[in-house]
Amino acid sequence: MIQEDTISAVTTAPGNAAVGIIRISGPDSLKITNTIFFAASGKKLEAYPSHTMVYGFIKDKNGTDIDEVLTVYMKAPRSYTAEDVVEIQCHGGMQSLRHILRLTYTCGARPAEPGEFTKRAFLNGRIDLIQAEAVMDIINSKSSAALKIAVQQQEGFLSGKLKGIRKELKDVIVHLEAVIDYPEEDIEDVTYNEVTEAIRKAEKETENLLKGAHTGKILKEGLRTAIIGRPNVGKSSLLNTLLKEERALVSEFEGTTRDVIEEQLVIGGIPVLLADTAGIHDTEDFVEKLGVERSRAFLDKAELIIVVLDGSTPLTLDDQSILDAVKGKNAVYVVNKTDIAESKITDKIAEHIPRENIIEISAKTKEGIDLLENWLQEYVYGSNRQSDEEIYIQNERQISLLRQAQESLNDAVDAAENRLPYDCLTIDVDRALTLMGEITGETVRDEIINEIFARFCVGK
Repeated sequence: MIQEDTISAVTTAPGNAAVGIIRISGPDSLKITNTIFFAASGKKLEAYPSHTMVYGFIKDKNGTDIDEVLTVYMKAPRSYTAEDVVEIQCHGGMQSLRHILRLTYTCGARPAEPGEFTKRAFLNGRIDLIQAEAVMDIINSKSSAALKIAVQQQEGFLSGKLKGIRKELKDVIVHLEAVIDYPEEDIEDVTYNEVTEAIRKAEKETENLLKGAHTGKILKEGLRTAIIGRPNVGKSSLLNTLLKEERALVSEFEGTTRDVIEEQLVIGGIPVLLADTAGIHDTEDFVEKLGVERSRAFLDKAELIIVVLDGSTPLTLDDQSILDAVKGKNAVYVVNKTDIAESKITDKIAEHIPRENIIEISAKTKEGIDLLENWLQEYVYGSNRQSDEEIYIQNERQISLLRQAQESLNDAVDAAENRLPYDCLTIDVDRALTLMGEITGETVRDEIINEIFARFCVGK
């Protein structure tokens, strides 16, 4: 679906830099470039092999030099958009970029819309919708693990898995429709057991893909985590230790932290949105009371709670109140100050909390911090640490559609087990096929496509 018009935009980030890039894509990209670019060799761009970097100058209509540039012409379909593409590398000052961009508009290009280059790559069949969405995931990656997953998606890992599942389901529908349409013909016998087995296999493969969804979302968006505890148990010391800097004020006096301090960091390859909260306890101080209220409110926002306890003293009523408040929530219990004395409370709290969720540390000496990092990795990855074969879906749209597809496959299995007419099975399987097609872009509506690419930045 090659577009009839030609677009151009700056593809590098705004602001002054050493190099800036302007991309032109469409049928007139070469014609437009030849109007404003003059190679030092005196040759036209088409005289060089495709993808050759050519040195020269951008000139305006009066022949005045605008900038010294390198220009490359990428002949369709071997380009980002699968169209004729030209990229001009100039100096990265905004004046130079704007001037050259205006010249491309004057010569017939129009301003590219947000995400339009990637949208053209999708519409022209060079990539599917999963790969297109992976482009933004690569740009917005918060950790090396998130980047690795996004690159896998762009390379077609998830697309390949879904293609295989869809083929299996298409085969099921072909057999079912043959039996429905030609019951008198001598067609391969399709029993309910065989159909159930095929659909259940596809459902299991879908379930396996969804197992990594929780991990994928955390690696993409970050693990929202709250550090809570009564005053002076070492919450701020733990935050500083994890950050490897003195971010929070540490004092021997209670109530030093009176508000929520939020920081972003990467722990063991996992992006974490970490909040150090005010100590939770009964207080008459108005400002401190506000901090305690904000701390309690933050518990509902956090996916994971790090409960910090002072291992050098017995449990207090404030400790018990906090333990009661986090019941039923995802939490790890950190017994701090093991450098002062052997923990007096670990065995006590282990009576009510799984021992593997209790970690003894010293925020001061950093002893046990590695155990906390290992626990976080286990929480995020489960028993499956990231590998080249594991697929983690990061995109909420894809996760939602895949869950709906799994529900349709479950309905199809139920229909087969209850010996409902083949038509009922076909409806459920066909819906699962359509939903999976929406993930890859094969059956998605135009308005959804436009909405997805509108989230991209201009120039991508």
